[in-house]
Amino acid sequence: MKENETIAVIKEKLSSHSFSQEWLEKVKQDERKGVKKLLDRFYKEKEKEANLNEHFIKMSENENRLYQEGYQLIAGVDEVGRGPLAGPVLTAAVILPNDFYLPGINDSKALSEQKREEYYHIIKEQALAVSVGQANAKEIDYYNIYQATKIAMQRAVEGLHMEPDYLLLDAMRLEVIKVPQESIVKGDSKSISIAAASIIAKVERDQIMKKLGEDYPMYQFDRNAGYGTTAHLNALEEYGVTPYHRRSFQPVRQYT
Repeated sequence: MKENETIAVIKEKLSSHSFSQEWLEKVKQDERKGVKKLLDRFYKEKEKEANLNEHFIKMSENENRLYQEGYQLIAGVDEVGRGPLAGPVLTAAVILPNDFYLPGINDSKALSEQKREEYYHIIKEQALAVSVGQANAKEIDYYNIYQATKIAMQRAVEGLHMEPDYLLLDAMRLEVIKVPQESIVKGDSKSISIAAASIIAKVERDQIMKKLGEDYPMYQFDRNAGYGTTAHLNALEEYGVTPYHRRSFQPVRQYT
């Protein structure tokens, strides 16, 4: 490293990882406060990357076990939208390639909207197959939310353009689907396939609710995704229910 190497140059080399170990050792001897701050940030980022990689490996254990048992097309299945007062329950089924690598993937609820959108596009681009299914408010009222969720999951699995040879589901079983399957409690934080399905389902349901928010702005569906926020409950009291409300749910029922 030259004596007059600027902090800006050091920052660029650290951020692009375009340096040798010898260069890094010399930078460590630099007494400038700005350089010390850059190194501190660099090592924190390295630690974060290592933690994300470790978490990804942990979340891949179910898939890797199944690959070793001979399964190749493992579909993760998850749902979003069981709790809201309005809108569909939406599910996704995702088959990832066995070399899929996306450190940071997690339960969609643990990710920022920006990260969900970023990962959504990566999953859509790299997955072997992606399918979504849904059950609308009328179906939820008719069957109940638990059975409607199963129906939506079945639709997602049956919509895949390739037939999975194993299913990993988040706390559910699909008896009507004659494919070996495993129900994993909190599976969206324990399986990369279920996490991928969680992200797909969350992003696509949010898109649906934002569109409904344009049609019914008083309920603020674009902000609350159909959940019972104060503004949503006030709109229910003032304007009544829409065709997208779940009439079997309280407090919607009292306004029907």
